[in-house]
Amino acid sequence: MRQEQIKNPTLHFPRDMGELVTEKHVQYILSVEKRKDDFISVAMEYLRMNGAYWGLTTLDLLGKLDAVDVDEVVSWIMKCQHESGGFGGNIGHDPHILYTLSAVQVLALFDKLNVLDIENVTNYIAGLQNEDGSFSGDEWGEVDTRFSYIAICCLSILHHLNKINVEKAVSYIVSCKNLDGGFGCTPGGESHAGQIFCCVGALAITGSLHHIDKDLLGWWLCERQVKAGGLNGRPEKLPDVCYSWWVLSSLIMIDRVHWISKEKLVKFILDCQDTENGGISDRPDDAVDVYHTYFGVAGLSLLEYPGLKAIDPAYALPVDVINRIFFGR
Repeated sequence: MRQEQIKNPTLHFPRDMGELVTEKHVQYILSVEKRKDDFISVAMEYLRMNGAYWGLTTLDLLGKLDAVDVDEVVSWIMKCQHESGGFGGNIGHDPHILYTLSAVQVLALFDKLNVLDIENVTNYIAGLQNEDGSFSGDEWGEVDTRFSYIAICCLSILHHLNKINVEKAVSYIVSCKNLDGGFGCTPGGESHAGQIFCCVGALAITGSLHHIDKDLLGWWLCERQVKAGGLNGRPEKLPDVCYSWWVLSSLIMIDRVHWISKEKLVKFILDCQDTENGGISDRPDDAVDVYHTYFGVAGLSLLEYPGLKAIDPAYALPVDVINRIFFGR
């Protein structure tokens, strides 16, 4: 587990900023789960495991996880496991490290990690590390710093980080650092807020944040805030609610979150809500989806919005879940 202490200054919210329509979002998430045959459900069937993580974590942050059937969810997750130890995005789909983390995270939400053959799962993940310290996503060999984070996060949750060469893993991540302070998906790759979260998160979990130029990276990240208050992933791009997580979590982990306007960001997220039917979109007045609903609520949690459970910026799980995993409380 990471060694650095993460600081997040207490924020104050004006009363006219808007309000999170919690019950609407809960009903929206539950309704998405019930839709099995419409176009969106069929088109996104291959990543249902990720959708389960987004939706269920949102419910937990909203204090409504008890609205779902635990046994039904756990049973479905275990049907998605391959004999290799990895998990697929749905039943019958090939295993991938991305879906494996989502499966582990959902089981952690429900305090059901005991249903896993942990040796099998961690052997699968460790087997994806390459000689240079990087990680492949699956047997086909694509390399990306996302997979480095996923491997480190998952093995840490399962208390098996010792199964990989952590020093090499950290060295590979550091080799993806750019002159602007950010990180790319591979050495020389363009800095992107999503990749930066993955690299900063992995370095935080392994106690290796000293490799980061926090001021340089902090400036790159805080410049992602646009006039409307939202954050983008790269220069000259439109703001998107999902970066309320990718950028904000990284700023918190390097203790530079005070460099942006938290109040403007809160207002941007709240403006992206569908206040009638629930759900959050990427930008105001766009169509909502579970992905942006999760990252909007998670961003508000990082901003200490009233009524939400706290979320850990490195593990992307509620703080009480992390405390249970590492401290038994």
